Amino acid sequence: MDEIDGKVIELFASEPRLGVLEASRRLGIARGTVQARLDKLAASGVITGWGPDLSPEAIGYPVTAFLTLEIRQGAGHDAVAGHLAGIPEVLEAYTITGAGDMWARVVARSNADLQRVIDLVLTEPGIDRSTTVIALATQIPYRVVPLAAAATRPDA
Repeated sequence: MDEIDGKVIELFASEPRLGVLEASRRLGIARGTVQARLDKLAASGVITGWGPDLSPEAIGYPVTAFLTLEIRQGAGHDAVAGHLAGIPEVLEAYTITGAGDMWARVVARSNADLQRVIDLVLTEPGIDRSTTVIALATQIPYRVVPLAAAATRPDA
């Protein structure tokens, strides 16, 4: 990635509905250059999607929690991941090192509903135990634009 890629990413991240022609005008580069950069960034996997970002809170899921799952030896992470993928309230899951084997970020409609979500997660026989941490406030939301900007700096 170079500085132009960084500027294209920053512009479209802040205004995803912006057209390529308007982006070229604002950036002072040819429309074809903007389109070629977008195509290259998408083909290389830097840009992973164009869909709208949703707020779980705004659609009725104000509680966020992180589950640390301990997986039964020999049960396999893939089976657990497949089970978690079938639960809409599971937003993401990662295999981890350290205490526990997998982290899952989940949302719920209330603390009582969180218990329902945890119970649903624990129906997978490959999960031995779960520890839950409830998020109180978002201090830094998920972001990657500053990372993209850092990646385009010559000293990075």
